[in-house]
Amino acid sequence: MIELDVFLKDYVFLAIGLLIALTILLCLYRAVLGPGVFNRVTAVNVIGTKTIVLLVIIGYIFERPLFFDISLLYAMLNFIATLVFAKYLERGEVCLR
Repeated sequence: MIELDVFLKDYVFLAIGLLIALTILLCLYRAVLGPGVFNRVTAVNVIGTKTIVLLVIIGYIFERPLFFDISLLYAMLNFIATLVFAKYLERGEVCLR
């Protein structure tokens, strides 16, 4: 049983982390060379979401519960930033004067 637990922590989560990092690179390609501004905003939002998942996986592998708190804070910042940018795209300004 211990052998299987070590295998899961070492290799399976490493493979999942590498796969998520690869998909972050694919989203980065879309964010840089996307056909429109909405595709780029969506790609940046997906990169933020995948980064949150990657932080949770790293926290689980290294047994650091602080990474879960950091990922929760990053999720809130990612959500607020997406809302602010969408408001900017809709109105042309963030705050009304």
